[in-house]
Amino acid sequence: MNDLKLVIFDMDGTLIDSQDFILMAMRYAFEKAGHPPPRKADVLSIVGLSLDAAVEVLLPDLDTAENKRTVDLYRHSFIELREKLGGEAKMPLYPGALEALERLHAVDEILLGVATGKARRGLDHAYHAHDIGRFFVTSQTADHHPSKPHPSMLHQALKDTGVEAARAVMVGDTEFDMEMGRAAGFKTIGVSWGYHPIIRLGAADVIIDDFAALDGALAEMWS
Repeated sequence: MNDLKLVIFDMDGTLIDSQDFILMAMRYAFEKAGHPPPRKADVLSIVGLSLDAAVEVLLPDLDTAENKRTVDLYRHSFIELREKLGGEAKMPLYPGALEALERLHAVDEILLGVATGKARRGLDHAYHAHDIGRFFVTSQTADHHPSKPHPSMLHQALKDTGVEAARAVMVGDTEFDMEMGRAAGFKTIGVSWGYHPIIRLGAADVIIDDFAALDGALAEMWS
């Protein structure tokens, strides 16, 4: 019997707090595109979606060409901010995140991965800035998959690791993470410190308030 277990983490809002950069980049892109500035709550509500899906939610009346122009402006804005302000190196890990990754990584039968709405370039920057790429055996990004909550990223993670869905867990801060996990047959753990309020995490099997509670929640799911 395969005893391997898999824990997949979302990145923004779960492992790293990138909201300041996301808000600045989105507001700058909207300004350049001539759109009204988005509200903070609206921007945070779409974190986790791929960019084209996120802009479609924020500006549903745009045609395809204008959606693409706004998305391109956001990407350019984020790259500019990365160069000016330090990018992912200035986006802190949440308290306890590094220690939790170290603990889980030290357990032979537990494999770790990431499923994020970031592009691969942004994920690589985050890995390098915080020296956390070494923990993950599978990394799924928005470049090669449909937007969350489509389960494509998690299906690929299962293929990469050979772990059964019944022994896999998705950890995230948004309803998109929880719905994606459910759609892939994963157990789900919602975190209360991220970008969606707890009321939107209703699909989670468990909600935790800090990383110290993660190990116990996983153990109970696998018992």
